[in-house]
Amino acid sequence: MSTVIVTGANSGIGKALAGELLKLRARVIMACRDLRSAEEAAQDIKKQAGPENGEVVIKHLDLASLRSVRNFCEEVTQEESQVDVLINNAGIYQCPYTKTDEGFEMQLGVNHLGHFLLTHLLLDLLKASAPSRIVVVSSKLYKYGHINFDDLNSENNYNKAFCYSQSKLANLLFTLELAHRLEGTGVTVNALTPGIVRTRLGRHIQIPLLAKPLFYLASLVFFKSPLEGAQTPLYLASSLEVEGVSGKCFANCEEEELLPKATDEEAAKKLWDISRRMVGLLTT
Repeated sequence: MSTVIVTGANSGIGKALAGELLKLRARVIMACRDLRSAEEAAQDIKKQAGPENGEVVIKHLDLASLRSVRNFCEEVTQEESQVDVLINNAGIYQCPYTKTDEGFEMQLGVNHLGHFLLTHLLLDLLKASAPSRIVVVSSKLYKYGHINFDDLNSENNYNKAFCYSQSKLANLLFTLELAHRLEGTGVTVNALTPGIVRTRLGRHIQIPLLAKPLFYLASLVFFKSPLEGAQTPLYLASSLEVEGVSGKCFANCEEEELLPKATDEEAAKKLWDISRRMVGLLTT
């Protein structure tokens, strides 16, 4: 039975993905900040998957706390003999300006830095479990961002839309650099952009009250369901077609061409080095 870690598995794409993995008889570790919500989601997906399917394990993980990330990884490495797939799915979207426990801007902290440390601390286990896979959920909104190396933490100016785009571009640059570093290890890493999905990600977006019913109707027509949004990460986690493929980005289960800023090797290396220092990984 394959063991798969899914961050943010209690709602949206993560929950739909955990349910599909369960049907494939995987052992799914739901890594969630809100344990009550995770319990409810687990009951839900187990009921939908029916008997004789995989197994669900719930573990606490708050990506806005590096201590929580370290505790989670310590627990996993002690309790699990193998991890076949790590899916970095959890994300926060255009929230008001807040900081993580360590003082990082929240979107950069959760979407990039928390997952950066999580992946690093699980790499030995992933390598020992090879062939294994890392899947990174990004967003097409990366196109509207750049890495503001002069003010990565947005101390001087906070624009919630820009910071989200910056964090999603960071996901792609992380995937690029990590793929280079994992060459020859049997561990692959690929990213994906799921498109616009009806999830709770947009809960911080202000929609006028009168427009809400219209927005809801439009979302039913034009946005993907979480299950549809889960198809590409599911493909990257389980398909034989992408065996050995690494350092790429996918959309709708096909390789996606990225803008030059998302394939900038120099920026990827620079962000890697800065991120290591930020999360306290001082050695190379």
